[in-house]
Amino acid sequence: MQKTDDLPLWVFFALSSIETRKGAMLLIFGNVLFSAYCVPWVILYPGVEWVAKLFLIEDWEWFVMSAPMNIWYWFSVKWVDKNRGWQTKVVEVV
Repeated sequence: MQKTDDLPLWVFFALSSIETRKGAMLLIFGNVLFSAYCVPWVILYPGVEWVAKLFLIEDWEWFVMSAPMNIWYWFSVKWVDKNRGWQTKVVEVV
């Protein structure tokens, strides 16, 4: 994504290397999955052995950091949808 005068800095920082809406939605989906993994399931299900082996996070730090990022990405995508639009596939004519 190219930085222009009308593009807010917070949108540019969130989506600087994303060119399409599909790419932005994949970023959001991946971050939602990461946020779900970062819930300290070990605390919520004590004594369940497979949970302790699969989910290694034992505090809320990563979840608390990744959840607001989901909101930031979502608002950035909505800003681009409303104000700028996404780059369409460019076909080079040789």
